Amino acid sequence: MLGALLVFLMGMRGDTAEVYHGAEGNVDVTLPRVAARVVIDGVLDEPIWSAAALLTGFSQYQPIDGRRADDSTEVRVWYAPNAIYFGIRAFARGGTVRATLASRDNIGDDDYVELLLDTFNDQRQAYSIRVNPLGVQADGMRAGNNTDLTQDFQFQSRGRLTDAGYEVEIRLPFKALRFQPGGIQDWGINILRKVQYSDQEQTWTAARRAGGPFLTQGGTLRDLTDLRRGLVLEVNPSVVGKLTGSPGATGWDYRRSQEAGVAARWGATNSLTLDAAVNPDFSQVEADAGQIPQDERFALSYSEKRPFFLEGIERFNAPNRLIYTRAIADPDAGLKLTGTVAGAKVGLLSAVDAPLPGETERALINVLRLLRNVGRTSFVGMAYTDNVRGSWYNRVGGLDARFDFRTMYYLQLQAAGSVTGGNGAPATRGTLLDAQYDRTGRKWGFHHSLRAVHPDFEAGTGFVPRTGYVEGGFNNRFTLYPGGVLQTWTGRAGTSFLWDYRGLDLANPLETSINFSNNFVFQRGWRVEVVPRWSTYRFDPAEYADYRVEGPGSAPLPFEVPGRLTDAVVVRLDLGTAQLGGFSADAGLDLGRDVIFAELAMGGYLAASAGVSWRPSTRARIDANYRFVRRTRTGGGGEFSRQHLPRVKLEYQLTRNLFVRLVSEYNSEVRDAARDWRTGAPLLTQSATGAVTPIAGRRSHVLRTDWLLALQPNPGTVFFLGYGSRMRGPDAFRTRDLDRVNDGFFLKASYLFRS
Repeated sequence: MLGALLVFLMGMRGDTAEVYHGAEGNVDVTLPRVAARVVIDGVLDEPIWSAAALLTGFSQYQPIDGRRADDSTEVRVWYAPNAIYFGIRAFARGGTVRATLASRDNIGDDDYVELLLDTFNDQRQAYSIRVNPLGVQADGMRAGNNTDLTQDFQFQSRGRLTDAGYEVEIRLPFKALRFQPGGIQDWGINILRKVQYSDQEQTWTAARRAGGPFLTQGGTLRDLTDLRRGLVLEVNPSVVGKLTGSPGATGWDYRRSQEAGVAARWGATNSLTLDAAVNPDFSQVEADAGQIPQDERFALSYSEKRPFFLEGIERFNAPNRLIYTRAIADPDAGLKLTGTVAGAKVGLLSAVDAPLPGETERALINVLRLLRNVGRTSFVGMAYTDNVRGSWYNRVGGLDARFDFRTMYYLQLQAAGSVTGGNGAPATRGTLLDAQYDRTGRKWGFHHSLRAVHPDFEAGTGFVPRTGYVEGGFNNRFTLYPGGVLQTWTGRAGTSFLWDYRGLDLANPLETSINFSNNFVFQRGWRVEVVPRWSTYRFDPAEYADYRVEGPGSAPLPFEVPGRLTDAVVVRLDLGTAQLGGFSADAGLDLGRDVIFAELAMGGYLAASAGVSWRPSTRARIDANYRFVRRTRTGGGGEFSRQHLPRVKLEYQLTRNLFVRLVSEYNSEVRDAARDWRTGAPLLTQSATGAVTPIAGRRSHVLRTDWLLALQPNPGTVFFLGYGSRMRGPDAFRTRDLDRVNDGFFLKASYLFRS
């Protein structure tokens, strides 16, 4: 009753908003607290908006900082006991606003406004809440200059286009956030606006590139009082039915299977959340995009997409990826605690992973990450992982720290050790050491690093694909801001060295690389980059001790490791268009000579890529890309390998919560059997028992197609109906000769029960 009366009186008084002009440095904000609610419909017509704090006076941050924004933006803010409200008016010239009815987190090609809320006011991390002009949401966490949109939060938003631009309303309940326990507290805040027409990023505060970490350059919401989060309890049961088919002895054979799981989330305190799940591993509805490795000696990593692991995932970030949740392949159950305890950021995860194929032992995996703030923006942290499967075990522990100083400099250090044993083998131990020194200046900057990884270091619950090396990288950057047709030019000169860990010889590295890049950014976002790179390679004979060469008789001949290869020169050209209506494109070309690692020889190298993003209407999206890599032997040795990887994704948004999607990817790879580049004889490998095996070639032409009908009114409540198939053919791009090797239907339904 009192809140309604106050709102009425505010309306009678007209616009009484306190104005906070960011460009003038007026960034300490006091918000009105009103026990009221408004209808979130994208129309700022309720009287309370006239008394909300008004944040305006935006500045340009990208591509050139230190200038007034070309577009006017007003953001009105107030809060109630259980939520904070934002009303956005973004002004723009007619016909320049880009907006589509997209699925969640899929608004990167639209205009949008991003709210950054640092609820602990420690200038390290902030909630990222994005909305496009139609109110479509994207959300996640921002640390430094990087935003991770994998997490989803529960909030309401609606928007609409107007003659003057667009207007959006947002209600962000405190139940969706973690924040400090105090009765009166300050929050950090900044607001960014992305304008696709001009390719500008505009900020409420006058943030500068050389002004230190971005989150330190925001404003502050002062004296927030009596924030009521209430009971945070969620239960999310899920069921999945599958029908999978494959060729059988008497024809096509289909098998049915069902899975059920449940996840629960409890907000123990304002800053601490407990998650538990049984059978959480069936929530990924889009297959990982195919990749072509630059260096085929090492494994590829993939981003996490499973909801149970995404909740609070920022708490598990550790340098050098000592924690990699995709290493937990098929968990039966999981328990997770994330938040802040006694001033320390905590991430604790325990999971029981299903047996590996052909085995019976489950794995018990425990992960702990702690982080403690030091000074204004520095921190110290530790990471520990424990992975036990039967008698085998792997344990990794590490300490890391980052020290920021003189606004634009930081020093980051890490030391970690591992112990691995079991299965009747003696335990092995290894270490990882890493140091990074960085200057992030507006015109001049650098990033220098030195890393050493022992050959026996193993991260069983992390992702460290290469061991047994010492690596140094030294990179310098210089940027000019002409500000006309050419907005910026950035030149980078970098060099790197890779040494063998055990036989460290500073004067004789295994690999060296020197590159010079020139990056040109033109008006509206047109981009051109040219990067020449020169590399040399030396091969450690111990790594190729099992290599042999096929001789004229039955006995294989020894393989002689070649000397240093010095003439690897590759030039890369990248082009990117501006947003042209609903269309944008990019293309890249790498051309030159590079090493063929399987043959320890130099060869021709050609890599091409192209991508197109097209929005033919506000509901339809088409994203297509193509990658091609070809390696040829020198001296008329013919082609060693060729790989094509086209991929297309079509998406149509029937309503804001309902969409249909088609993803199709064709992976065609042909690779010749390895040969000795000096004689042309086949290369072999010889095992400890003396068995000799040719390094065979391979041919693979696979078409993967996935359909999905998705209803997703909010994160956690979903209905998915999908179909996927894999087809294989004998020759590249002979679609009529493709044979189906497997397919399957699946249906998933889940519902989020909330307190």
